[in-house]
Formats: sequence, structure tokens, C-alpha cells
Amino acid sequence: MQLYPAIDIRGGQCVRLTQGLFDQAKIYSDTPAEVARLWVHKGATYLHLVDLDGALAGRSVNEPVIRRIVETAGVPVQLGGGIRSRETVEAMLKLGVGRVIIGTKAVERPEFIRELIGEFGEERIAVGVDAKNGMVAVEGWERISALTVSELCLQMKQFGVRHIVYTDIARDGMLSGPNVAATKKLTEETGLDIIASGGVSCMEDLEELYRNGIRGAIIGKALYEKRVELSEAVRRYQ
Repeated sequence: MQLYPAIDIRGGQCVRLTQGLFDQAKIYSDTPAEVARLWVHKGATYLHLVDLDGALAGRSVNEPVIRRIVETAGVPVQLGGGIRSRETVEAMLKLGVGRVIIGTKAVERPEFIRELIGEFGEERIAVGVDAKNGMVAVEGWERISALTVSELCLQMKQFGVRHIVYTDIARDGMLSGPNVAATKKLTEETGLDIIASGGVSCMEDLEELYRNGIRGAIIGKALYEKRVELSEAVRRYQ
């Protein structure tokens, strides 16, 4: 199971939100690149970055911070938040980002994903599927679409997508445990690389994801609140 320490960026700072609410942000560091180096020092082999300002603005906002992380981390980085054009995808990949995550645009214009996969390849493009009560949320989680999570994932599979970052918004930042049942069901229904995001609170949560065959897990607040020791998690589950 691939582990992805999360670095969420807002105003150039490393923060964590609660249930995606921007007024519930807690600042953990003024220097996200140092946080990235810490996670790599503790064994991280892949980092998960989110440009929170970009998710709301619909364009990349924290590019200088992202560039610094990419330059200093020394491991692959995946990035989401406000990536809604081919030009932005290309710019982020040229910046050194290993994989970009498309969310809102995958719902609004699914064919866009097919075009990106065709140009950049299945390893460079992932789709972020954010769920509220089984329905897909878009635009920084501000709007609920008419698509179910399963419908969107199966459509993306037809377009050549291999990697899905699946976030249960109700669990995000709550330290209440991931939605293992929904993540497992999605993995079995689609056969895709479903990366669980939201709710990991302790080593037991990672153990449950691991035992249920989940292929990836993003760890955020549990790391920052020292509920999970990354080096031990990497040793056990990766």
C-alpha cells in the first residue's frame, strides 16, 4: 500500500482543514518545503500536495511553494487543487510534479480526461473524486454534482484513468477513521488504484485499509497531530 503524507497549502503555509471548510484551517508550518523534507526523512516515497487556494480560484495559486517542494523533496509528488486546463497540467508536469489530480473538470467535461491521458499517459494523470453522501462534490467541495462516485469512477476507467484519489469529505480532517467499506467497494467495483483520503487517525486505520486491499492511503492530520509515526507506518504497510 503506497502511503502519501499530505501537505495542504493555503497562503503559502502548510495547513489542515476540517471537512474541507476553509474557515476551519489550522496552520502547522510557514515553510511547507521543510515539512516535505521531514516526511521524506521519515521514509515517505511519495508526497500528496493540495493547492487549497487553487481549488477555490480554479487555477494554480501557490506555484512558488510547489516548485520549492518539488526541488527539495527528492521523491515523486502528486498535486491537486485548481488544475482545470491542459496548460496548467503541462506547466505543473514541467515544474517536476509527478502526477496531477483533476477533480472538478473531470465532472464538468469528462472528455478532457481522455485527452490528458492520451497526451501525458495514465501515470501522470489522476482523478480526484470527492464524496458527500456518495455523490461527487466539485469546486473546492462547494457544490454537489448529480453523479455518484461509482458512476464517475467507471466512466474515468473507460477513458484510461488508473489512479483515483477518493475523499470522503465527512471524514476529512476529523480523525474519525476512513470510510473503509466505501473505499473497498470502489476498489472491487472498478479494479482501479483507489487512494483513500480523509479520516486516517491512527495505525489501526492504516491496518484496516491494508487488510482490505486498499492500494494507497493519504495521511494528513494524524501525522501533524503525532497520532501516526510515519517511519513505523512505512515499515509496516508500504
